[in-house]
Amino acid sequence: MNTADLGLPVAVPSTALFTDQYELTMLQAALRSGTADRRSVFEVFTRRLPEGRRYGVVAGTGRVLDAVENFRFDDTILGFLRERGILDGPTLDWLADYRFRGDIWGYPEGEVYFPGSPIMRVEGTFAEAVVLETVILSILNHDSAVAAAASRMAVAAGDRPLMEMGARRTHELSAVAAARAAYVGGFHVTSDLAAGFRYNIPTVGTSAHAFTLLHDSERDAFTAQVDTLGSGTTLLVDTFDVTEAVRTAVAVAGPGLGAVRIDSGDLLLIAHRVRQQLDELGATKTKIVVTSDLDEYAIASLAAAPVDAYGVGTQVVTGSGHPTCSMVYKLVARADGNEPGTPLRPVAKKSMGAKSSIGGRKWAARRLDEDGVAEAEVIGTGPVPADLTDQLLQVPLVSGGKVVAREPLDATRSRHIAARAGLPLSATQLSRGEPVLPTEFV
Repeated sequence: MNTADLGLPVAVPSTALFTDQYELTMLQAALRSGTADRRSVFEVFTRRLPEGRRYGVVAGTGRVLDAVENFRFDDTILGFLRERGILDGPTLDWLADYRFRGDIWGYPEGEVYFPGSPIMRVEGTFAEAVVLETVILSILNHDSAVAAAASRMAVAAGDRPLMEMGARRTHELSAVAAARAAYVGGFHVTSDLAAGFRYNIPTVGTSAHAFTLLHDSERDAFTAQVDTLGSGTTLLVDTFDVTEAVRTAVAVAGPGLGAVRIDSGDLLLIAHRVRQQLDELGATKTKIVVTSDLDEYAIASLAAAPVDAYGVGTQVVTGSGHPTCSMVYKLVARADGNEPGTPLRPVAKKSMGAKSSIGGRKWAARRLDEDGVAEAEVIGTGPVPADLTDQLLQVPLVSGGKVVAREPLDATRSRHIAARAGLPLSATQLSRGEPVLPTEFV
């Protein structure tokens, strides 16, 4: 069985240059000062959720694990760094043998999070952990933003399927990651074949307006599509006159036509008219798919419409107005010496304003009320209270440099559905509000 069968990505090239230069210049300075081997703990968290959001969604964890495994400095990369004069010889020699040999713990992918949640903890020497900062943040910030938007859209859609169709609205590589994150957040299929190939996500797609315009008539276009894809296909009916197109579609495909797609106009009104027309033509089982710049609010507004599925593009791949989660990667503890077993001590940024942080290696748990509904995100650095030991959130992801948390993508999607269902009902409200759970530091 290959990785695609498990919904896991195929091999990817080195991720070593997916970083900011200052990660490597810090490494060089630490090697010179003799502090590079100090045992260190870094944590990923966000100080706040995007404005108005009630919860966040952890996504991209599987991609982070791939990135850590492939964070290797080959001769080509080392040559680039040497030619640019970015690093000195000893640092390049150190990087030539780089492998992350530490430990990573984190919230499992698909879990929800809140302000201050230590969603990932990276432990190792300062040198081996600091260089991972940028690539970890770039993945988690992007994927978690997309997954959060997808989750809100899934709530708005209810039982109706969601199709991710945003590949043309973002960078070609971001499109693949976005399709994966949207699937974690609750979408059902993607139009992006690279995402289907790499992550085994179901794919979907039929035709665009260009295909209709290519032919001498709408009937010719529909006939060509049905002849090729069968009567169960989805015909796009808003190139010209919707009413005439629906009539032609049923005439060509018969009452067994799979679906019609509407991509413009007053979707609520048109959907009702098309449903009535389809029923009158005997196509009572033909579904209605709507697209056209949908977001969670537009989807919610169509809840009473006779719509069977939604296609979403721009808004899901851009986080529906919040393209990042503002996650940070902060040193929270480190040893005073290089010797193995040297105790860790908490460290923290104490700058004025909202950018201060809390030192110490943290655990996180979700306290439940008597009905089993989450009531608080509890974070601490000391012993875990006995009543929270069964509610701890962090799990081992990497142990001694070896990935220990591979899982099928469907497992992360199911986890998110369960995690969201365990939140207070107000979490699913689309109106702006504060995080649905308070964060308590103990």
